[in-house]
Order: sequence, then C-alpha cells, then structure tokens
Amino acid sequence: MNLFYTPDITSSYYSLNEEESRHCQKVLRLHEGEIIHLTDGRGTLFEARIIDSRSRQVSVEVTGKRENYGKRDYRLHLAVAPTKNIDRFEWFLEKATEIGIDEITPLVCEHSERRHLRIDRLEKVITSAVKQSLKAYHPVLNQLTDYKKFITEKRTGQLFIAHLEESDPVLLRKVYLKNNDVTILIGPEGDFSESEMASAIAASYQCVSLGSSRLRTETAAVVACHTIEMLNVEC
Repeated sequence: MNLFYTPDITSSYYSLNEEESRHCQKVLRLHEGEIIHLTDGRGTLFEARIIDSRSRQVSVEVTGKRENYGKRDYRLHLAVAPTKNIDRFEWFLEKATEIGIDEITPLVCEHSERRHLRIDRLEKVITSAVKQSLKAYHPVLNQLTDYKKFITEKRTGQLFIAHLEESDPVLLRKVYLKNNDVTILIGPEGDFSESEMASAIAASYQCVSLGSSRLRTETAAVVACHTIEMLNVEC
C-alpha cells in the first residue's frame, strides 16, 4: 500500500500537492490507472486511482473510503520535555507515531535545556511516520508549552507522571486501566524538579515508574507509548 497525506481532501477528485506528487512520480514511479491510498489524518482512508501522473500535481479519482480506519478505544497524550539534541526528540516523534499516539505536547520545565522548537520541521517527521506506518490518524503536535500552564489545564482520563526518584515505585503497567484515555508526563534530562512533582501530585497526577533502568527522555517517552499500546492489545 502506498499512502499519501491529504488533509484537505473534500471531493472525489483530488490533486496531490507538489511534494507528494514528486514522491509519487520520481520515487514510486506510479502511472495512470494505478491504485494508491490517501488519508485526511482524521481517520478516513481513501482508495484512489491515478488519472494523471504527468502533470506537476498528480490527479486522482477516489474510488472508495473507510471511516475510522485503525481507530483505538482510548486516547494517549504524551507531554514530553524536548531533548537538547533535537535528533533524539525527532526519533521519539517518529517511533511514537509508528506505535500509536494521539497528541504530543512539548514541555518547558525548570530543568529543560531546549526552549525553542521548529514545529513545522517536527510536523514533517510525524507526517512521514504516519505514511510509513499506514496510519489514518495524524497525531496532534501542540506548541511548546510551559509546564506550569500545562499542569493546571483540566484533562480527562488517567493522569501519570514518570519520575526517577520514587523510593517505592509503582509500575505504569500495574496501574493503567485498559481502554482508558491517558496523559503521561515525561521530564527533561535533569528530571522534574521537586516543585514540579508537587504541583503534578496536587493536580491528581500519579507518580509511576517505567521500569528498573534509568532511561533517557526520548527512550522513556517511547517506552510509555509502547506500554500503553501493549496493555490495550492484550487479550
């Protein structure tokens, strides 16, 4: 299956943008009559037939569609302090998208070493992972958000904060309830400060551990994502 991201699709006839058209023409070398798939990133998977592959923008005719393709029974929101090395944060975005995630909020914490992001570049990483992993849902990437602001916003579902220094740690896999919406906070390389931990607990976040190893920020975020995915697919 060749999947193209088409968030603005509204009718049975559609023209791929120039970037997607180049990929269709130059990389995949597809021609008139061949079948491709499109997604609006909101859960609809379209089947389409190429009707013009020689113009600057490839034209297609939609021949079928499936609503709620790959829809899960829960929503996962990870709020993660971006790493100093942006490549590591991009790696997390790619892997989390492949595994399955609904929303990502980059956080600015007291110990954060990165306080600026190019959201447009990060969106491209996510979009590429959506297409590669054949997802019909495009994760929401929020703007860089101050931790204090994030923690005061009302949220539904279970709320967790991953912390390194708990003396009697509770494993995430032991307390997460299957098919429940969940928000998980992952701190920066220097971890959350004591005041940040206190404010999270006051806001009803439960402290959890992701295992016995000391994990890098981006690894911890991927482990959290994978843990929720596996708990939800278990029989």
